[in-house]
Amino acid sequence: MQLSDFDFDLPDDLIATRPMVPRSAAKLLFADGDNFHDKTVGDLIDLFQAGDRLVLNNTRVIPARLTGLRKRHGIQGGSGEAKIEVTLLDPDTDGCWSALIKPLRKVEVDEVITFNDHFHATLCDKRDGQAILRFNLNGDEFDAALEQAGAMPLPPYIASKRAADDQDKDDYQTVFAKHRGSVAAPTASLHFDEGLLEALIAKGVNITYVTLHVGAGTFLPVKVDDVTTHKMHKERGEVTQEAAAEILATKSAGGRVIPVGTTALRLVETAARETGQIAPWSGATDIFIYPGFEFHVADALMTNFHLPKSTLIMLVSAFIGAERAKKLYTHAVCQRYRFFSYGDASFLIP
Repeated sequence: MQLSDFDFDLPDDLIATRPMVPRSAAKLLFADGDNFHDKTVGDLIDLFQAGDRLVLNNTRVIPARLTGLRKRHGIQGGSGEAKIEVTLLDPDTDGCWSALIKPLRKVEVDEVITFNDHFHATLCDKRDGQAILRFNLNGDEFDAALEQAGAMPLPPYIASKRAADDQDKDDYQTVFAKHRGSVAAPTASLHFDEGLLEALIAKGVNITYVTLHVGAGTFLPVKVDDVTTHKMHKERGEVTQEAAAEILATKSAGGRVIPVGTTALRLVETAARETGQIAPWSGATDIFIYPGFEFHVADALMTNFHLPKSTLIMLVSAFIGAERAKKLYTHAVCQRYRFFSYGDASFLIP
């Protein structure tokens, strides 16, 4: 199974840099067997059935991108300040954060990076190309300072076209976001507004919330030709006892379990790995889903359109079959669907 098997041509102008307004106005490609239907997200009211269970990831994206200053000392005794860009990745158990810093090579251990008069961090260590930072604040004070100083960590394919702004703090967050910890949004869930959720509940569609904190590794390219040798990044998540029981009840009643987004799907399939049946689970998952994977929980999937050669398009290929996935993406490009985080969606039935 070669990396080139998951490549396709994508015109640059199909990469969305802003979401549709309202959220539910985005296009939706409904794939049922070999039939493709061009819909909108609002049409989910007709496509979902009473007794279906949507699985939504309620992680909350933190404004993880910071711009700070470090003191710069010249060889001949001069001094000044240099701009440093910081992207937070994961909190460590000792209260530090792993982070990406540009330029990391110029920052020395024990140097201080200042973000404003009340908020700064000290570089404690460098590990595997990442910085380990200790902030001067923690708890609620840290959260408040980060909200003020930080910007949303837009994906590289958007950040290369424009800078994050205040609008992204709403747009790049689901309406049901609850548990802080992600540095990337569960993007398929961005299409749901409160009105659509209320209409689905009124129809008899059930909703279960799980939590997977999406890491920056979701944007890392696959660098091996044999994709089966690719090593996935780890992400922290939890399926509570209540969530597992709800999903089991739906399966027992013959209803469909429909994860919204690859993050929700990866989490529920992780929680079913041991026995083939979903169970309460908490920890870090590095599950890698590619063609040949045996699904135990998901009966259908709602997801956005993904990067060529990415682990996410491999997951889609595993779920609906490689040939169907190629046809799906050919149709999406020809019909000018918008791609990636702020783009359009698909609803896939194997």
